[in-house]
Amino acid sequence: MRLIADNLRITQKTIEIAEAEKASLPLQSMAKRCEMAGADGIDINSGPLYRNPESRMAFMVEAVQEVTSLPLILDTSNPKALKAGLLACKTPATLNGLSLEPFKLEHILPLAATYQTDIICYLLYPNGHIPPDSTERLNVAVSLYQKCMDAGVEADRVIIDPVVVPLSWQDGLFQAREVLTVIKTLPELLGFPVRTIAGLSNLTAGAKNPIKKHLAQQTYLPMLAASGLSMILMNVFNAESVRVARMCSLFSQESIFTWEMVA
Repeated sequence: MRLIADNLRITQKTIEIAEAEKASLPLQSMAKRCEMAGADGIDINSGPLYRNPESRMAFMVEAVQEVTSLPLILDTSNPKALKAGLLACKTPATLNGLSLEPFKLEHILPLAATYQTDIICYLLYPNGHIPPDSTERLNVAVSLYQKCMDAGVEADRVIIDPVVVPLSWQDGLFQAREVLTVIKTLPELLGFPVRTIAGLSNLTAGAKNPIKKHLAQQTYLPMLAASGLSMILMNVFNAESVRVARMCSLFSQESIFTWEMVA
């Protein structure tokens, strides 16, 4: 289970200001901290970038690449920004993300096909709503997979995000279990070892108590890992959660265990 840092996001004031003013240092400091914390990749969440999307995304990518060679995930709904980010990347990037929403099928899916990039696919209805259960999510997965195949995206480039929702929702606990079912079922349903990713922070969105928030995340992490999750999008500055995630990955190894393997 690879750890993808979700720390470099436009919702953080320092990142928002740095991006707007094209100040490299805050972005680079964040990227270096993510790498030092144990991230296997960095999600660059730029937001929609309504103004000058190409230059602003290119700036963010170039700034981060100056200080780290970690794989990058370009996270925006703006297709112009995604294209500019892809062109600015020195190494292959991942697009985040696609869904059955018509605008994304029309403008984001062709980018993945043209540039042969990995693409994260959200299990959402065409209207952007979240399916009510695992059966409906799996139906969406089949539809999205077929859309990708029809567009010329290779199967091994598809990454499925089953969409974790807040526990505070009326059916939050049920939805958390349904996500696990989806992750377990997808490889058999699609007929190949499809990769999956989940956003851990979504689980505790709106939570006020940090202790309870971290407990919920650290409990759900092993459950996601046991279901076969390939990548976890998470706050890598939470050292305890990173240790839990690494230990979960350790249990999936085929090698002989030694206590030196435990960080």
